[in-house]
Amino acid sequence: QVQLVESGGGLVQAGGSLRLSCAASGSWFSINVMGWYRQAPGKQRELAAAITTGGDTNYDDSVKGRFTVSRDNAKNTVYLQMNSLKPEDTAVYYCNAKILRDIYSDLNDYWGQGTQVTVSS
Repeated sequence: QVQLVESGGGLVQAGGSLRLSCAASGSWFSINVMGWYRQAPGKQRELAAAITTGGDTNYDDSVKGRFTVSRDNAKNTVYLQMNSLKPEDTAVYYCNAKILRDIYSDLNDYWGQGTQVTVSS
């Protein structure tokens, strides 16, 4: 009973910016981590950025200094501000949440539908 809905993808020129949003809805006990993964064609999905409910962040070296992940816990929403975009950032970006369904459960991974980000040269 958890859904993650993304928005904000699109086509931009190199050096441009996009902001992705992901809102969680449904029922759960708690959300531990929300983050963004990306997957380019023919490659494995990899972590781009993540943030805990306490505000601790983790960035892949390839996006550090250019991307900023933030969250609004009251709205159960995570954002990814992407600046200085490069063609190599082109990928499908997936929202991820690590969620406790109830107090007795282990963490489970939930995924958004993905949103395409394309950066032209």
